[in-house]
Amino acid sequence: MTPKGKLIAIGGNEDKGKEPEAGHNTKVFSHNFIEEGILRRVVDEMGGTSARIAVITSASSIPEEVGANYIEAFGKLGVTNVDVLDIRDRSQVKMDMIKRLSKCDGVMMSGGNQLRLTTIFGGTAFLQLMKRRYEEEAGFVIAGTSAGAMCMSSTMIYQGHSASGLIKGGVKLTTGASLIQDVIIDSHFVERGRFSRLTQAVAANPSAIGIGLGEDTGVVITDADMLETIGSGQVMIFDGHDITYSDYADVEEGEPFSIEGMKVHIISKGHSYSVQQKQFSAVRVPVRN
Repeated sequence: MTPKGKLIAIGGNEDKGKEPEAGHNTKVFSHNFIEEGILRRVVDEMGGTSARIAVITSASSIPEEVGANYIEAFGKLGVTNVDVLDIRDRSQVKMDMIKRLSKCDGVMMSGGNQLRLTTIFGGTAFLQLMKRRYEEEAGFVIAGTSAGAMCMSSTMIYQGHSASGLIKGGVKLTTGASLIQDVIIDSHFVERGRFSRLTQAVAANPSAIGIGLGEDTGVVITDADMLETIGSGQVMIFDGHDITYSDYADVEEGEPFSIEGMKVHIISKGHSYSVQQKQFSAVRVPVRN
């Protein structure tokens, strides 16, 4: 079944109307992206300033601070109904949290540790409701940044450094929230040099499309298929369907591997890519204000 809702996967460090985090590229903040960029688009997709947004801070090690930041950021965009669901372990996934989820127009999952998200919500009625609303309700949006984006796919990267990305076993994969199939999402992609680890993830799972999200950059995913880039940076697509040679299955753990025929696409704001058709669209889609 084609989902009626939308996913918005963000690469992390999206502009919240504050100074950029230390060590991050300040060039991406040269425009007023809180008005024109990602969070504005999130609000628009959820129905505008009257939207009821549930913020899930479970991935973060500082959930109270993160929750307050999103209340402030969405408030600057005119959204006043922001409900922070401060769920820190599975014992807190109770009926009252499920009821609060049922009343929102969309969900925003913060960054942090994506493994926390899957271990807290995996197999729960909370995640089942989120999936059902995404599949059945037009206008329902699930947005996530960094860890909140990476957990969306059926196969999820949970560990691995760029330095060991081209060494077999250097990237650890597990089951994600499975909101979308046949993709693997990575975040902070350009800034942290994660090309090698997404290469390995796709080499091990060539039926999946790798989606590398730059910071303050994301994709709006429609029909669990069409990716439209939003934000100030670029998205890199890794397609292993036409790999003609790979020794990944044959080399030992800790050894380098070889592949031939991996395709890479780069899509910036307004361009799109179809996961199902494996097709890049050079025709810019209309950029929403």
